[in-house]
Amino acid sequence: MSYGVRSPGRAQIEQKTLRQDRWWLYPAVTFTVFMAFIVYATWRAFAGHDYYSAPYLSPFYSPCLGSCVKGSSDFGQPFGWWPLSAALIVLIFPLGFRMSCYYYRKAYYRSFWLSPPACGVAEPHTKYTGESRFPLILNNIHRYFFYAAVLVAVVLSYDAVLAFRDATGHWGHMGLGTLVLVVNVVLIWAYTLGCHSCRHAVGGRLRHFSKHPLRYKAWTLVSKLNANHARYAWLSLFSVALADLYVYLLAIGAFSDPRFF
Repeated sequence: MSYGVRSPGRAQIEQKTLRQDRWWLYPAVTFTVFMAFIVYATWRAFAGHDYYSAPYLSPFYSPCLGSCVKGSSDFGQPFGWWPLSAALIVLIFPLGFRMSCYYYRKAYYRSFWLSPPACGVAEPHTKYTGESRFPLILNNIHRYFFYAAVLVAVVLSYDAVLAFRDATGHWGHMGLGTLVLVVNVVLIWAYTLGCHSCRHAVGGRLRHFSKHPLRYKAWTLVSKLNANHARYAWLSLFSVALADLYVYLLAIGAFSDPRFF
């Protein structure tokens, strides 16, 4: 039995849509931007080099737990035997968090699977199975990816603190790269803490907020971030790519890091 828009009982409209606006613009732009990020991130993740320029470590490779260049492993190299790029050890966690995120589901459902491409536009699929089969069933473990994403954000915050050093390791210095990493981690935290799973973890299962004033305040803050979750999802996506690109350009000697003091 068909469960799509052509199923029995649905209005028999031959046109794909009666909308007169440029409904295709959103899925087209989203598809283009996501594909550009996927191509760039895949190249950088498998490269395995030019990810560290003291004192800056690319967020794609943090924490660097594999066979890493000198100075980039602040937590040791327990996976030194790993034959591939060190980025592939940790990227699975922030990637899993983003791919299972409620906002990103909407984005790639519309832009990649056309399910549906926009409101009031017929989708090409003849049946709908929800998230009960592989690979979409993996979205059900989003809350666990959230916990892992928090740990990654903590490590990135540590990297941002280390960025207040110079190339010799002396503290009290600041360069353009410091600002790049700090802005990136702020956006990462805004996106992570605005997650729906975080909102539930902070304020869920409570019958009376009045009996839990601290959790209520935390829930209120998270709710404000959650209201702009889509915006922070985009901004943090751009910032993490730009932070990696900045470190890459420094590592290959494209230019020198401007130092403020």
